[in-house]
Amino acid sequence: MRRCAWPLLRLPTRAGLVLRHGEAAAARLRPAVAASSFSSSVCGDGSSRAPDTSLFVPVPLKPVGDGTEEDVGAELTRPLDKGEVLKNLNKFYKRKEIQRLGAENGLDARLFHQAFISFRKYIMESSSVSADLHIILNDICCDAGNICLLGHVDDLFPFFLRHAKQIFPMLDCMDDLRKISDLRLPPNWYPDARAVQRKIIFHAGPTNSGKTYHAIQRFLSAKSGIYCGPLKLLAHEIFQKSNNANVPCDLVTGEERVYANEDARQAPHIACTIEMCSTNTPYEVAVIDEIQMIRDPARGWAWTRALLGLCAEEIHVCGEAAAIDLVTELMYTTGEEVEVRNYERLTSLTVLDYALESLDNLRPGDCIVCFSKNDIYSISRQIEARGLECAVIYGSLPPGTKLEQAKKFNDPDDPCKILVATDAIGMGLNLCIRRIIFNSIVKPTINEKGEKEIDSITTSQALQIAGRAGRYGSSFKQGEVTTMHRDDLIQLKEILNEPVRPVKAAGLHPTPEQIEMFAYHLPDATLSNLIDIFVSLSQVDGLYFVCNIDDFKFLADMIQHIPLNLRSRYVFCTAPLNRKEPFVCTTLLKFARQFSRNEPLTFDWLCQHTKWPLAAPKNIKELVHLEAVHDVFDLYLWLSYRFMDMFPDAVLVRDIQKKLDDIIQVGVSNITKLIRASQSAAAPGIAEVVSEDFPLSRTKRDTRAVSDRHSARSTEALSIAVDVPGERRAKNLKAYRSSTRQEELKSYGRGSLANRLLREGLLTQEMLRQLESEWQDQHRNGRYGLGSKRDDQDSSKEMEKKKK
Repeated sequence: MRRCAWPLLRLPTRAGLVLRHGEAAAARLRPAVAASSFSSSVCGDGSSRAPDTSLFVPVPLKPVGDGTEEDVGAELTRPLDKGEVLKNLNKFYKRKEIQRLGAENGLDARLFHQAFISFRKYIMESSSVSADLHIILNDICCDAGNICLLGHVDDLFPFFLRHAKQIFPMLDCMDDLRKISDLRLPPNWYPDARAVQRKIIFHAGPTNSGKTYHAIQRFLSAKSGIYCGPLKLLAHEIFQKSNNANVPCDLVTGEERVYANEDARQAPHIACTIEMCSTNTPYEVAVIDEIQMIRDPARGWAWTRALLGLCAEEIHVCGEAAAIDLVTELMYTTGEEVEVRNYERLTSLTVLDYALESLDNLRPGDCIVCFSKNDIYSISRQIEARGLECAVIYGSLPPGTKLEQAKKFNDPDDPCKILVATDAIGMGLNLCIRRIIFNSIVKPTINEKGEKEIDSITTSQALQIAGRAGRYGSSFKQGEVTTMHRDDLIQLKEILNEPVRPVKAAGLHPTPEQIEMFAYHLPDATLSNLIDIFVSLSQVDGLYFVCNIDDFKFLADMIQHIPLNLRSRYVFCTAPLNRKEPFVCTTLLKFARQFSRNEPLTFDWLCQHTKWPLAAPKNIKELVHLEAVHDVFDLYLWLSYRFMDMFPDAVLVRDIQKKLDDIIQVGVSNITKLIRASQSAAAPGIAEVVSEDFPLSRTKRDTRAVSDRHSARSTEALSIAVDVPGERRAKNLKAYRSSTRQEELKSYGRGSLANRLLREGLLTQEMLRQLESEWQDQHRNGRYGLGSKRDDQDSSKEMEKKKK
């Protein structure tokens, strides 16, 4: 691979110069520059597409000198008349022949315009230009009669093209960039795996069918093995199960390394999160769990990498039958056959003909599934108001707290018999659930383009969650499924009766090596811009797609101003964090800044930053902050395994993280008290009943706008909070919060209006549920827009009746 060069186009000296101009000059130039032109990208179906040149960010090129430099061109001819130069430059820009030559060399209309503006500015603002360019400009300006004896504006093209390649260096190395971003043959990335004749066994079946159990039994009986799971909880479960069965097994996650042997010698078996699996270590057996997640818009690349790259004699794949065809087709490209073993559910699962309708109808063993924290808080408080205890599980809780809540719910001697949870229970937790109750069947999701959509849950999601009821080996041999509201039950039955959509494509992600090669060719591009250009130029066939990289780009933009080498910058941008948590994002920014100064991030520094030790939470806001601090500790531990010298106190941090987990457990066990405290502080007697996700937006466009506003405000807030010192920072933060609040009131008026109507007694919870039901009916019928005038009048009359 050659680095992108900026060739100097030389013209003959003035003595004996045979001038070329007009059409003849353009015709002679064309063969010389055609070699550097680039062709359009090739899609997976063989069709051609042009690269997205809107991603090409021009490199700033400053004008030359301040007038003190020696102007050789002026000595050979005479000083330039800038007025005449400007006229001829504009004439050059309007020439159709020049525009066509630019297109042949990769300058579409947008790039051509940007390049010309830069070229004109460079010439007009420079005190002197190169001698050969000065001579050409002088000859063109002297040829006022257009007799073409001296010069023609077309003679400027070589200099214009040279300038264009300086501000758009990718033009000169497009072929190399295409080769780097060619993702059409991922199996070839893993030569070690291709050297092994692997046997692929697909264990297909629904939840609670024993498919993973049979794969794990083979894992335990092998001389060596690796288990790859989607969650730390699953990896930890296999780690414990293996060591309890006297099979030495290590645990490897992004934040933790636990060795079975006391001398830290690697055991022959490893249980890991799928991102951490090694594609270089040989094993006898490998297990890849939840293979259907290969289609996940954000993490699917990890399953693709494991499936194609693990060096094992036997690969046991577990998951939904919907992934069988894709896995078979992928293995066909590697020359490996797939043996499919189908499993049936071990216990029965019944969809009830009636909805719960009231929390008074709860029974021991019930689990209410919500898709927002607001619903979790509201329902758990209503349950305990009825004298019942409930356990709470949601995604942002630490693993230890989730396990403790699950243990509390599963314990037959514990009075807690009700569980309120998000779809975080879909995998990774063993729960004794008799009945799954969907509080709602509408869930916010992120699609392949990174856009937030609010839609009904998919058949796959519904089956995954519903399948947690009636687990084999628990005290409930039969599972039941229903909804909280009657209208949702009809739609839930329709969803469960639909066939699961087959998995069509596997995710891919650019590797650090590929990005480094891109940076070698484009040294002045930002990491975010490199990623954008990579994805734009990438070529994939129909079996693959490029995973969503919005989180990566968010972090890349956030730390762009910090001086880091490319590899370190890439690692920081792949850190697992929730970009919706400002405290965690701010901490990563501080980590990166101190790292860039070569100052180790010590235990004392971290304690000072997080204000450790921390007390038990007194309200929900404090509980959420504790969860964010736990994520900060996770972030420190994650970075400590990648930069040991700069994050040296992992052992101490892990100790206080366990203490923090205990504090959070206390908070969650008293969650209803925290909810009451929060609501009393906000508005005494008023409960927050509006879900944070319903219905912020009904269309992709609206949700993307909301997401963009959030991202913009988050980045702005971080910049204000971290980079501006002293009194100015406090003043800016105050102004920022005020403006943000006003914008939120405009953007999220529904929530504010609902609370105001509740305070005034004009709206009830039942009316809110009815509104949600009507919205879902419109969604099912494809009616996303506003209703007719008659519908509005009918609704107004109905509301007036209820108000009276």
